[in-house]
Amino acid sequence: MSTKPSIAVVGATGAVGREMLTVLEQREFPCSSLRVLASPKSAGSTLEFGGRRVTVEPMEAGALEGVDIALFSAGSGVSKQFAPPAARSGTVVIDNSSAFRMDDGVPLVVPEVNPEAMAGLIAARRASRGKPAGGIIANPNCSAIIMLVALTPLRRAFGIERIIVSTYQAASGAGARGMAELESQTRAVMAGGPAVPEFFHEPYAFNLFSHNTPIDPESGLNVEERKMIDETRRIWNDAAVRLSPTCIRVPVLRAHSESIHVRLRHPATTARLREVLAAAPGVKIVDERATNRFPTPLKASGGDDVLVGRIRPSAGEAESDRDLGDPYTEFDLFVCGDQLRKGAALNAVQIAEMLIIP
Repeated sequence: MSTKPSIAVVGATGAVGREMLTVLEQREFPCSSLRVLASPKSAGSTLEFGGRRVTVEPMEAGALEGVDIALFSAGSGVSKQFAPPAARSGTVVIDNSSAFRMDDGVPLVVPEVNPEAMAGLIAARRASRGKPAGGIIANPNCSAIIMLVALTPLRRAFGIERIIVSTYQAASGAGARGMAELESQTRAVMAGGPAVPEFFHEPYAFNLFSHNTPIDPESGLNVEERKMIDETRRIWNDAAVRLSPTCIRVPVLRAHSESIHVRLRHPATTARLREVLAAAPGVKIVDERATNRFPTPLKASGGDDVLVGRIRPSAGEAESDRDLGDPYTEFDLFVCGDQLRKGAALNAVQIAEMLIIP
């Protein structure tokens, strides 16, 4: 692929699509041309990129002709309709929906975690000598991305036997409509009115509730929790990994938080755990016990790193006769990451950067 591929952003007017444009510009992605596409109702509007206005084109058959890399964030329906024919025509589609995440032959990629999953596609691009060699790459679920960026360094260093995670997911995870509902309900409540749900199934302002995806009546898992389990197993290539998630929507505008309990296969001291995390790409430690300064959604918002703090041995182990400086197998962490960036747009752009062949 040329060092300056042609790029398209599909779903460019949505929250993630706009963030993709921001990330492409901030990282000075070397594109030869840029097209922005959305639904027909958005066609003709303009978006800013690189100090100029770019006209939104309708997403329709043939719209991606001649495009090297297409970043999709327009929902599973659009992805299923347009991604396969684009890939057959030579475009590499990086898809942010859940449409292809569990498909055999479609890499599910977090660049800091499993870049090797793209080896086959990258080899095909090299062998094509610049000629079309398309394919589809899936961007994982946002909560899974944030968790795995924090936990994969620990898995590599010590092994992981079990994870218990509770997520506190912001409105940004539901897109522009979710963010707008939180803002409008908050204004209504502050003015003395009720928080009337229209997009979500529960009042959102000054409230929290189980993630707004259907719940399986047998397992009791909602769709978001199932995604975290299935996608973690696929990304780590470990069908036996034990993961118990609880996903909650909280009245935060942007950036997801997660409380994680992890059981290591091999014991580690807290100091050694911190060393591993501090050296990990995409991770920033925010763990100031003396001043009670730890990760927050506000600190994570707009940033590229996953913030990790509250790093401590699990209380059950720490209350034993051992010294806190001894090795432990169970630890607790609190992490925050910007869902629109590392949980979506940034991860997609990082994948695109891996496709550029000098």
